[in-house]
Amino acid sequence: MAEAEKAYEAIEIAKNTGKLKKGANEVTKVLEKGIAKLVVIAKDISPPEITMHIPLLAKEKNIPCVEVPSKEELGAAAGLSVGTAAVAITQEGEAKKVIKEIAESK
Repeated sequence: MAEAEKAYEAIEIAKNTGKLKKGANEVTKVLEKGIAKLVVIAKDISPPEITMHIPLLAKEKNIPCVEVPSKEELGAAAGLSVGTAAVAITQEGEAKKVIKEIAESK
């Protein structure tokens, strides 16, 4: 599960030093524009159709996509008080190195 921990770490760093987009719709928009650097989706989303298209779109755009077990943890990493289905990092800030490590492990 090291990949999920790295994804949370990247989001927490980018939250403070870069830019994030939160929620399936926002993430889809930045993926389509090709400006996402990393996409993270939660596995425990119901119904799963909400995020099903995201990994495919990320692959098409050659953007690393990581699945994490919990929408609550994903929301917390992004600084939200509620869970979120997906988060995209659009400006890495100081998370560049962590994102690069995730991309290389794909």
